[in-house]
Amino acid sequence: PPIVASWRRKWEQVIPFFAFSPEVRKIIYTTNAIESLHSQVRKTIRNKGHFPSDDAATKLIYLALRQIEAKWKRPPKEWHAAKSQLAIQFGERFTLED
Repeated sequence: PPIVASWRRKWEQVIPFFAFSPEVRKIIYTTNAIESLHSQVRKTIRNKGHFPSDDAATKLIYLALRQIEAKWKRPPKEWHAAKSQLAIQFGERFTLED
């Protein structure tokens, strides 16, 4: 299958993914939160088109992020299990505090 060929070409980039526990891997490949955020910001920028300055673009992105953040309700249901695994794996770098 094509996916196998793709994995073989990029094996050094695929293998680190499997160092994570199954709970963390599930969060990584099922949430797509960053892709969704990026898509919404790009849509805002595309709809505006031209910016008179970098400052104007920065302000628009800031306002878009505030609007997007206001719609966030709760973390994915798998987050609590993944959060515990991340705390175990990364110790002091990741805490269970909300």
